[in-house]
Amino acid sequence: MYWYKSKLLITIGLGFSLISGLQACRPDIKENRANMKYFDLQGYFKGDSARLSRSNPTILKKVEHNNIAESKKIHIKNWGTELSLFSQSDINKPAWKDSYSIITSGNTVTYRALDTALKTRSISIQKINGKIKCITIFNSSNNTLYHTQEKLSYFPDSLYLIQKVQSVMLLGTNRYTISGKFN
Repeated sequence: MYWYKSKLLITIGLGFSLISGLQACRPDIKENRANMKYFDLQGYFKGDSARLSRSNPTILKKVEHNNIAESKKIHIKNWGTELSLFSQSDINKPAWKDSYSIITSGNTVTYRALDTALKTRSISIQKINGKIKCITIFNSSNNTLYHTQEKLSYFPDSLYLIQKVQSVMLLGTNRYTISGKFN
């Protein structure tokens, strides 16, 4: 009888440990944005995407690939997707809390990567009277097969510009430019 009770207690104890361990393994649904060290790029573009979806502005969108361009006036259906490259450049990750230097010069704050392996190399944010006037982001990715450089520029209610150069081994270099001019 003693071995049965001991085995039962061990089984129950392991069950509780497993359940509490599984709870700790689940990803956090809410991010603690209050402890951010850097500008909340993801939050900014989420808010601006919602604002632009409500106002539904007409955009003169131009797409260019290797100097062949096409443009047309459109209404963007999903601003979150349209500006996703900007929000994906957010540097507020716990592992990167000391990976960027912060340089303030006049109305501009620049975050520069201290480690060359980080994709987002720099983010510059220019504010005038507390309002964002320009966000510029430089991204770079390298490996043995390809090299990619991106320059992302965002001027609220004026223009967004995505410039990308991608060199792929054996396939050559491609240049892409996507611009959206607000009317």
